[in-house]
Amino acid sequence: MATKKNEKTCENGHTFHKSSDCPVCPICEAIRKPQDHFLSLIAAPARRALERENIKTLKDLSQYTEKELLALHGMGKSTLPKLKQLLEQAGLSFKW
Repeated sequence: MATKKNEKTCENGHTFHKSSDCPVCPICEAIRKPQDHFLSLIAAPARRALERENIKTLKDLSQYTEKELLALHGMGKSTLPKLKQLLEQAGLSFKW
């Protein structure tokens, strides 16, 4: 059985289809995605989770434990290895 997708319009006037109640416009998300920042390397839900916590830099990220990050809505286990690698490349690590 195919999932029914509902047509939605965001506050910026973009029309898109989603099968969930998620209000995030994929067009707006693509526009606001950083191009040359560590946040550009992770999935949008994880990026939004970090943004909600005001985590803007790898140094900010290093102030959190892996457990604290996993507790954030939108952060998944598959994102942690990417973040860990980015921290290591910068000479940083997660808080213990």
